[in-house]
Amino acid sequence: MTQHIEAGERFTRVAPEGPMVDVMGGSSRWDIKVHDHGFVSLVDCMPRMVPEGKTGDFAIVQAARVSYGQGTKQVSEDRGLVRYLMRHRHSTPFEMVEFKFHIAMPIFIARQWIRHRTANVNEYSARYSIVPDRFYRPSPEMVRKQSTSNRQGGDQPIDAGTAEDFLQLLEKAEAHYQEYLQLTEKGVARELARTALPVSVYTEWYWKCDLHNIFHFLSLRMDPHAQQEIQDYARAMYDMLKPIVPQACEAFEDYRLEAMHLTRLEIESMRTGAPLATQNKREQAEWDEKRRRLGLA
Repeated sequence: MTQHIEAGERFTRVAPEGPMVDVMGGSSRWDIKVHDHGFVSLVDCMPRMVPEGKTGDFAIVQAARVSYGQGTKQVSEDRGLVRYLMRHRHSTPFEMVEFKFHIAMPIFIARQWIRHRTANVNEYSARYSIVPDRFYRPSPEMVRKQSTSNRQGGDQPIDAGTAEDFLQLLEKAEAHYQEYLQLTEKGVARELARTALPVSVYTEWYWKCDLHNIFHFLSLRMDPHAQQEIQDYARAMYDMLKPIVPQACEAFEDYRLEAMHLTRLEIESMRTGAPLATQNKREQAEWDEKRRRLGLA
């Protein structure tokens, strides 16, 4: 291992033990287009450089083994450790990996997204700059009717006539953009003029977060109960994570994304064969769905 100190420096520069590779393959960014004007771009990550033959998962096992050193562990053993950490909810090692994204999305998606308060965010300011002329408009097939079981969302396409009425409403809302520009040119403050724009207008931000909290975000926003539009963004983000931390993503899918949590009441029902000990209709419906997934219904 090569070490040296430059003149005037107090720290020692330590060369890597072997060849290092860029987990992003030397790219300045990775881009995925989402919807009409949106995108998810990975602009940086930590670790960016890893030993040849390793992936970003290297940083997870490195942190987990800090108490007794990395030793001579093989990739196969690294995978087992990553899976153990995920399975037993040891989150800190996953926090040692970070990703920075540049994202453009409609404001109504951004307001759902910002509910995840564990990231560092810097958003485009409509106080300092004019909002670009970009609006989200779904296809007629993506105009959904209100779900009868999910108060927060829609699940089935609505009839063609009503879908067309809704798209015309969006078009009228977008027409305010020209008046917004004209009024800013007349001197109306940008911080006030922006209030006339609908939540279908696009915003942008840089969003940096550690892997543990990204997995939490993805477990909620890739769930079928999440709004379809934010699911699309979450899946684009996940597609960029998988080549960089494949072992962590595999464990995430096996132990969280595609896994199932059972309550004490549900375990007791399975053990005894008795009905679920609850009068709550929603809790019963959730248990019925779990039983279907388990092949018990």
